Amino acid sequence: MNILGINYYFHDSSACVVSDGKLVVAIEEERLTRQKHTDAFPERAIARCLQIAGLQAGDIDHIAISIQPGLDRGKKFTYGLRQGRSMFNFFKIETEVAWSKKGILRSWLSRTYDGAKRPQVHFVPHHTSHAVGTFLVSPYESAAVLSIDGSGELATIFKGVGKENTFQCLSQDYYPYSLGMVYEAATEFCGFKRNYDEGKTMGLAPLGDPRTYGSVVEKMFWVNDDMSVGVDLSYFGHTYGAPRCNEKFVQTFGQPRPAVKTAKFEQNHLDVAAAFQKQLEECILKMARLLHERTKEDYLVISGGVALNSVANGRLVRESGFKDLYVMPAAGDNGTAIGAAYYVYNSVLGQPRNYVHDDPYVGTEYGNDALRRLLEECKLAYRQLPDGELEREAAMLLHRGDILGWFQGRMEIGPRALGNRSILADPTLPGMKDKINAQVKHREAFRPFAPSCPIEDTPRFFEQNVADPFMLKVCMVLPEKQSMIPAVTHVDGTARLQTIHRETNPRFHQLLKEFEKVSGVPVLLNTSFNVMGEPIVESPMDAIRCFYTTGLDHLVLGNYVVSKNNSG
Repeated sequence: MNILGINYYFHDSSACVVSDGKLVVAIEEERLTRQKHTDAFPERAIARCLQIAGLQAGDIDHIAISIQPGLDRGKKFTYGLRQGRSMFNFFKIETEVAWSKKGILRSWLSRTYDGAKRPQVHFVPHHTSHAVGTFLVSPYESAAVLSIDGSGELATIFKGVGKENTFQCLSQDYYPYSLGMVYEAATEFCGFKRNYDEGKTMGLAPLGDPRTYGSVVEKMFWVNDDMSVGVDLSYFGHTYGAPRCNEKFVQTFGQPRPAVKTAKFEQNHLDVAAAFQKQLEECILKMARLLHERTKEDYLVISGGVALNSVANGRLVRESGFKDLYVMPAAGDNGTAIGAAYYVYNSVLGQPRNYVHDDPYVGTEYGNDALRRLLEECKLAYRQLPDGELEREAAMLLHRGDILGWFQGRMEIGPRALGNRSILADPTLPGMKDKINAQVKHREAFRPFAPSCPIEDTPRFFEQNVADPFMLKVCMVLPEKQSMIPAVTHVDGTARLQTIHRETNPRFHQLLKEFEKVSGVPVLLNTSFNVMGEPIVESPMDAIRCFYTTGLDHLVLGNYVVSKNNSG
């Protein structure tokens, strides 16, 4: 049985193929079109997924779409009428867009199947795709389930419990009562792009003092004892096209930072980021604790765009009462294609669960033969190294302070580079963070970098007692080790750690071990192989282009090493 999962209604369009319950391939459309966060119908991703799976369109039995147009339509218009014309128009325009996008799907189906028998199409509610779909691919037989984002059809937060193939929704919150929406306001205030740059706000927060505006922000949004979210809407623009920071917001916190990369951060920008981050953490933590009390479950599954807030996730691990939590590597909308497909397979069709999404490397792959042909076509000088020697050579280059573009195996799914489409560097060098931000990534100087470390070595450097292969749980660097790995230690002593497992990424694991032999440290700085504003590289040509337009010193493509100087 073959299921095609599709997401394209909001942002981060994506597609996947699930065959007999196994995730064969998943690809984000942005990687192929090179348009970051695209909401276009993922026609290229679909074609590539089918190619990798060895399928034709006619081999697909079911199609799962991660939204249900028309869901909660009555609630939308009733609420819109009650709130006034601007809110009514917001829902009206949103509904028109949803139906327009459904028309795009119909057009694609007509072109693709052209009179042939079509697969059955299932429209899965957005938060069901997030929450239930993530639970179904988690390692837990039963768990509390939480999905938090800006909004879906109307819902903003889903709280429930999953057991085997079944799930129960305990409660939902509806727009504009949205933790995602209020955090967007802080993102916009700090001069970043809302709905896309919330990770920057999270990274900026440790530079500010949450106490400056804490007492105000606590009254702007909160969680009630019944797990519902409260929002003082007088501070926020929440209608169509309105800035999230309205006049009252600006009167309270001062002038926003201009949305220009070179604009200076004033203290009020830092303090707003800190206060909103702190209050978001408190809200998520309270909601999780209440959910734990109600469900008595040992484990938590969390999804949605807000689940990418790795600082909050780290606190959930330590303080929520749950033993551990599972976050899909593509926790945002890009992962809803996978979630919708598994909802159809396990819940609609009643098939038993037989897959755990613990391997993020489910994208495209280029073998050594294809890589060599491209290098020769581009007339690039290269060295070919056998397995083992490649990792040793890369470790030596890193230890001498060089920066590597690392392109290996199958591409990751999700926003994090997890060792196959990565930029790597020595974390022990104090100036390395600033060098990569300025010369390679071309991004804001405050932004931190993540460490990758073999799972068996993490207790030596980090206060982390759970695995985190997807880089989605922030932890503390051990105080005595912070000066040893300064390039991956944030200003507050934290790090967004990725634990590396030999079973899922043997080459990257071996590289870390070789680096330890020459440096004494089994940790590497790992950041996504791209420059600011562009998607992570998908193809070797993307990697070559990024290599020659940035301050990278070497490019490692499979078993081939390309250097910018002959001494490499």
